[in-house]
Amino acid sequence: MDQQDQARLYASVAQEAAAVVIRRYSTSFLLATRLLEKPVRRHVENIYALVRIADECVDGACAGSGSAPEAVRACLVKLEEDTIDAVQGCYSSNLVVHAFALTARAVGIGPELVRPFFASMRADLARSEHTRESFDEYVYGSAEVVGMMCVRAFLQGRMVNPGHLSRLEDGARRLGAAFQKINFLRDLADDFQDLGRSYFPGISVEEFSDTQKDALLAEITDDLAAAQAVIAELPAGSRTAVAAVHALFAELARRLGAAPARELLHRRVRVPDAVKLRLVAAAWYGQRTTPRQLRLRQLAAAAALHRGRA
Repeated sequence: MDQQDQARLYASVAQEAAAVVIRRYSTSFLLATRLLEKPVRRHVENIYALVRIADECVDGACAGSGSAPEAVRACLVKLEEDTIDAVQGCYSSNLVVHAFALTARAVGIGPELVRPFFASMRADLARSEHTRESFDEYVYGSAEVVGMMCVRAFLQGRMVNPGHLSRLEDGARRLGAAFQKINFLRDLADDFQDLGRSYFPGISVEEFSDTQKDALLAEITDDLAAAQAVIAELPAGSRTAVAAVHALFAELARRLGAAPARELLHRRVRVPDAVKLRLVAAAWYGQRTTPRQLRLRQLAAAAALHRGRA
């Protein structure tokens, strides 16, 4: 086997390793990615895997192993440096980093998106509460840039004018922000009790009220509506998957809205697997309609979501 064959084999193994991560960690995203075109799916799996292992470094396997805070920080710094080096053309002995770098170079993900992501991961090691400014900065780095990375994967090989790209990236940012805020709301008690963090600015977990919950959900609803407005403009090979994951998180937001605020401090709200399958099937069916029919359905869904928050 010559060196080129070895490089191709290593790349294949790295991407197979990255694909395992999404299968083991997220039912929702796994279901949605099954609807992506195969080349796009592989890129999204590579992106997700890096995001997940960075999170494991901060809050999961590394932090939970009893490592000292300095060791956890060092783990994250090393991961960031390895990722930047790999994106800029180097081999990585970390299979997930190597897979991410293959995607980054193929679709145009550079340090301008990678560094804000790791800055938000580092913030979890330094901050336990947020101002509105630091919260928005955190959400941008931890979620919005990930949406922008995915858009670049969706658009690989397509010529898109700057205005259209800006619109798609804005939709991706709003969708990423909605995902993150929904997760913060669902995990409100665990983040506070287990990790000592309170992400939402100006909100005391001990005094969390229905009024505060409704205000957060109104912000989430606006993000979901803004994201939904551009789904129809995505390439056909990724549109159905994005519609599916949007539907999954919209349903989770609806269930959070139906639960009393105090209940969220004792119960982790989730969407049952049977409902997830139904929503994914509905998204697949919906994307097989004409663009005009799809847009009408999206507007109707957005209106229903707003009514649910009223």
